[in-house]
Amino acid sequence: MTQASALPLLPTQPADTPWPTAGWPLGEIPAHVDRAKLVAHIERAFTATAPADLEETHALVIVQGGRLIHERYWTGFGPDVTCPSWSKAKSITQALVGMLVGDGRIDIHAPADVPEWREAPNDPRAKITLDQLLRMSGGLAFREDYVDGEASDVIEMLFGKGKDDIGHFAASFPLAHAPGTFWSYSSGTTNIIARAAQKAAGLKGEAFETFMRQRLFDVIGMTSAAPKFDAAGTFVGSSFCYATPRDFAKFGLLYLRDGIWDGKRLLPEGWVDYARTPTWQQPEAVAENTPYGAQWWMGLGGEGSFSANGYHGQFTCCIPDLDMVIVRHGKTNALQGPHVKAWIKAIADCFRP
Repeated sequence: MTQASALPLLPTQPADTPWPTAGWPLGEIPAHVDRAKLVAHIERAFTATAPADLEETHALVIVQGGRLIHERYWTGFGPDVTCPSWSKAKSITQALVGMLVGDGRIDIHAPADVPEWREAPNDPRAKITLDQLLRMSGGLAFREDYVDGEASDVIEMLFGKGKDDIGHFAASFPLAHAPGTFWSYSSGTTNIIARAAQKAAGLKGEAFETFMRQRLFDVIGMTSAAPKFDAAGTFVGSSFCYATPRDFAKFGLLYLRDGIWDGKRLLPEGWVDYARTPTWQQPEAVAENTPYGAQWWMGLGGEGSFSANGYHGQFTCCIPDLDMVIVRHGKTNALQGPHVKAWIKAIADCFRP
């Protein structure tokens, strides 16, 4: 499924560390860490007046070796406050697809099950595979823009005329590029994936939410998770799954542990490697973005790391070489986003020799 040999090894759960299903075991910041430097980075984000370059940081959770070693919250926030996922939900969607792959219900290399693309004979979209969609390479003409006043298909999908049936809305766009030849980040693409996953499971709405809880959330103790659905019963897998920062860290730990939780494999073997294997991107996309895998981003926490990234600066970053998960939630505009990414990288670097 992937070129796993090119990827850094994923760490296993230490034998003396309980899984955090019922709650996080506590740990300590390692002695070799420059505490003064680490504290300075953290304090800068949580001053009474938010710094201009980071804007508001509502939560920071750091897990290392499977233990919670540090957390910090903005005034009015805390361990029990649920935060928006925004596009971190895309990585949850990827996990759900993986479970259906493991069940034998989905072949990601076959054409995606999208009824709109089979209505007309010889529709070129009918050849788009689920793999191409997962890698944001389906080629659809979907505009991912969050700037007020600019034409935005994602805003129209989530809040406008597409909100009652996001899967149909997203699937209605024509091709702008031949499938597999052009990378373009698209929330519409993920909602097509979410609907296809539900069709494969034969479930939608409350029934699919039950599937999500029984197969994922309940198993890892992600009890605060609150996925949202449209009027057609489709999980808004691009954008809407609320949870506490601690619970988002559990989801990150599942991926850091190669899809295994407390001795049970939840994601099929190779699925996490598939998520973190870089997708081909045209040069201009590489210049504007960090590398992308399959509904996960690469490199946020240093070489070999991979992350679930969301609008306004929501991040769950998995860092294999440090056996670490860093979760950050806040409200930061896109122009300041690179500063937040650099801040997360700086925190991770404090733990490196």
